[in-house]
Amino acid sequence: MIACYHADSAFSDPVFPMLNHDETCAMWRMLLGRAQDFSLTYEVKGEDRVEWIARYTFTKTGRAVVNRVTSQFGFQDGLILAQRDGFDLALWLKQALGWKGALFGRTRLLQATARKQARQSLDAFMAKHA
Repeated sequence: MIACYHADSAFSDPVFPMLNHDETCAMWRMLLGRAQDFSLTYEVKGEDRVEWIARYTFTKTGRAVVNRVTSQFGFQDGLILAQRDGFDLALWLKQALGWKGALFGRTRLLQATARKQARQSLDAFMAKHA
């Protein structure tokens, strides 16, 4: 996947709102390196859109997650220049965190906390693997 990104690429999703090329590559290395019981199915919906389902165990809680994602792409020179992923963050939080996610997953506070923790994890991963 990493080889598919243009050097000037940008990525965004509900957890990582704006990543540059290096951050995007590190994010995929981090997420896939930590993934347990990971499987992925996908369906190409057009030249610039893919719908995919990631199934895995969220390692911090041991809970099963089924994340349904829609990816929109922009391309340049045959490589991904922009990727914008969309998924239901509240549903993801419910699956990953259990009752806390179910009760508070739609709140700005829990969503902001999830983003902050994800960013801290990515920064630590990048520092360790620099």
